[in-house]
Amino acid sequence: MSAQPRIDDHAFLSHQLSGALVSREGAITWLCLPRFDSASVFTSLLGTREHGEWSLGIEDGEVAERAYLPGTLVLRTLWRSPSGEAEVLDFMPLMDADGVGDALGNDGGPDGTGASEAAARADVMRLVRCLAGRVRVTQSVFARLDYGEVEPWVSRQEDADGESFLAVVAGGDALAVHGPDLEPVDGHHEGTTELVAGESAQWCLTWYPAWGMAPSAPRAEDVLEATVRTWRGWLEESTREAPRADDPLADRVQRSLLVLKGLTHRATGGIVAAPTTSLPEDIGGVRNWDYRYVWLRDTALALEALLAHGHVEGATAWRDWLLRAIAGEPHEVQIMYTLSGERHMPERELEHLPGHADSRPVRVGNGAAAQWQADVIGTVMMALCALRDAGVPEDEWSWPLQKRLVERVVAHREDPDHGLWEMRGEPAFFTHGRVKMWAALDRALHAVATHGVPATEAETAAWERHRDELREEILTRGVHADGHFTQTYGSDAVDASLLQIPHTGFLPPDDPRMLATVRRIEEELVTDTGLVLRYRPDGSDGLPGEEAPFLACAFWLVEQYARTGRLDDADALMERLDACANDLDLMAEEYDDGQDRMAGNFPQAFSHLGLLRAADALAQVRAAGGAGEAGD
Repeated sequence: MSAQPRIDDHAFLSHQLSGALVSREGAITWLCLPRFDSASVFTSLLGTREHGEWSLGIEDGEVAERAYLPGTLVLRTLWRSPSGEAEVLDFMPLMDADGVGDALGNDGGPDGTGASEAAARADVMRLVRCLAGRVRVTQSVFARLDYGEVEPWVSRQEDADGESFLAVVAGGDALAVHGPDLEPVDGHHEGTTELVAGESAQWCLTWYPAWGMAPSAPRAEDVLEATVRTWRGWLEESTREAPRADDPLADRVQRSLLVLKGLTHRATGGIVAAPTTSLPEDIGGVRNWDYRYVWLRDTALALEALLAHGHVEGATAWRDWLLRAIAGEPHEVQIMYTLSGERHMPERELEHLPGHADSRPVRVGNGAAAQWQADVIGTVMMALCALRDAGVPEDEWSWPLQKRLVERVVAHREDPDHGLWEMRGEPAFFTHGRVKMWAALDRALHAVATHGVPATEAETAAWERHRDELREEILTRGVHADGHFTQTYGSDAVDASLLQIPHTGFLPPDDPRMLATVRRIEEELVTDTGLVLRYRPDGSDGLPGEEAPFLACAFWLVEQYARTGRLDDADALMERLDACANDLDLMAEEYDDGQDRMAGNFPQAFSHLGLLRAADALAQVRAAGGAGEAGD
């Protein structure tokens, strides 16, 4: 096995507190514990196995197939060797601190928002079953903490039940590795376990605070059953009419829903953009960012997608997370926060790591948190509007918060921003951001008119005036003489974010200005292989190098095609995008046409919610007889 598998070679495991990546050949190359934004304990994805990795396979064997158990994030890998056949089940159990399964259901339903973070375990379970003949399970565990920089103290100890385990300790973090036949070899641990048909063996890695007692390992078969039941139970709650069961989109829709759920932190309600950091947008380049945080925009869009599929139960948890995150300072709302709602995530570089595919620097933290991005509040207001329309009432804090957010939009009407794509160049008036400012005001007025939330006549009059003035400004300054919308006021360039304009209700998809914009995007941003760039990187974003096509943008184009009756083009682009997912229907942020590989952090929430929106648009248009629709 190569020291560093490609991004698209991986599976994603989650227990909604953290996530792991597992390569096709059975190596866990990335794992942060106890939560998504903690320091990693396996980091070979950004370095070598000496930076932390846990590999498990069958001696002299080959992977015959791998797939998730249907409706779950439990990975099954089938190995065949000359002497036998075995399956490996890799998963992160859904259970509480006492090892009781079904942790997502301990608050009356599979959302589990009542579960406290302290009352949940952080485990990775590896269960091997010999199906035929005889197999030898081989393993190597390179335990490294703090992003692979710290070689911990490792010793063999006994847990509270008297079971022997490997204790891995450094600073405040400790790992307990339960399982047979792991022995020290030159700074790491290796083991070989023989199994015959009908036999099984399990290994469990558990995070615990270094000053505490190591928890016992649960019985794999028990927590596997509970974990499978819980994932499937949540998925079955979807009420939105999905593509037909014989439609290939049906499986991709389900997988995308599960990915979004897997990226949701069940204790706080926050949704991380991705479970990884610094997977390169430009292979070998410097566009490497930490996505293990909660972007208000991404989370709001994910919430809309989940609501559209009937998953209302987690919406209040996300709204409560938002209230906590910006409590006391809604006029200083940031574009992103940590999972717990902290405001500070200083960006720094990890110089000891060579990066994925020699892409440096490796960054943790994200300096873009301090940017003003005009679209964010509008996106949040649209999601909260969808929440109201789904029947979730406002509480005593949520509507006053939204009024403060609208005040911030008004206060920044004359300010340029950094745009949806977090440009690190000079601020500008991005047309997409101005439309989202319009949407924030529009949704506030809709809340008063439709849901009767309180606002004075002076407030609504001011909101209506600002909304209407913004509309006139956008149609005057954001439209080129040739009839298309522009990326920024005064430019002639286009930006794929302009495809989002119809989703706000600002204009219908078939408006002549939108159709002209689509033509320009097809001319300037669609690649030879049919994918879509966010924009043309010409140095104006403040960064050197190129970047790969952005998958979410291509899904937005599918949606636009569908809603304007271009179903053949929509289907063709969906087929192209299908080839950009891996064999498990997982997608990164981007796809590098030139190198035929995924790029950017993985799996990416933005890409998967883009797929959901595109699939919904196709289903809705076909249900309506093939005619495009402006609304959702």
